[in-house]
Amino acid sequence: MNNKMKTIVITGAGGILCSTLAKALAKEGHQIALLDLNVEAAQDIADSIKKKGGKALAIKVNVLEKDSLMQAKYNVNEEFGSCQVLINGAGGNHPAATTDDSFYNRSSDQKEELKTFFNLDMSGIKFVFDLNFMGTLLPTQVFAEDMVDAKDGNIINISSMNSFQPLTKIPAYSGAKAAISNFTQWLAVYFSKVGIRVNALAPGFFLTEQNRKLLTKEDGSLTERGEIIIKRTPLGKFGTPEDLISTTRWLCEDGSNFITGIVVPIDGGFSAFSGV
Repeated sequence: MNNKMKTIVITGAGGILCSTLAKALAKEGHQIALLDLNVEAAQDIADSIKKKGGKALAIKVNVLEKDSLMQAKYNVNEEFGSCQVLINGAGGNHPAATTDDSFYNRSSDQKEELKTFFNLDMSGIKFVFDLNFMGTLLPTQVFAEDMVDAKDGNIINISSMNSFQPLTKIPAYSGAKAAISNFTQWLAVYFSKVGIRVNALAPGFFLTEQNRKLLTKEDGSLTERGEIIIKRTPLGKFGTPEDLISTTRWLCEDGSNFITGIVVPIDGGFSAFSGV
């Protein structure tokens, strides 16, 4: 294990997955800058890290505004020095970009209340693409500048299992995450001559507060969609935020210094299973 202290910037750090990574990496001795639009959530995580002797800084950031990111970079540089690892964790879906039906049929047109592909809200679709793709590209533009001269940079993007196999109902989110995987490979090649490695995690189905009502009922049993997912997951369970830690550590450390341009599925085998 590489014990060299690094300055790690995490966007979307107030969320359940990235806050788990932040705490784990802080425990390794790294300095963690937690960037989030919800600075109160980021501050709670930073306080938790500092109470345990770690180093953390919470900063309010809009990942879609470059000026906001530039100010965040200034604050990180002042407090911790240059960014050495960037984890692009900001992202998510939106109900306005989600269909109600998994399969279209003509009878759907007779139900005005039903949200189909044909009446998806364009602003919702744009929001999802911007948050996931531009919310990865812009932080990379800003913080990778710290890495170019050091020739020892590391960028970790958050893709998704549905970049391999698009899921029903969420065309914008699936497309945006596929773009993240492609962008990860593009960046890996582009930055290869200046020592910046770029890889991505592709989480499968993790049970979080955001999707709990979609996958489980109030009594804890599975919804229809939850049952389909578990049947298609060879390990037969949902992931937990802690399941991302070991792969993230590996990508942050020198033991992976010949690894760049990969997208690592962390999905219990979902992407490998054909269903038969």
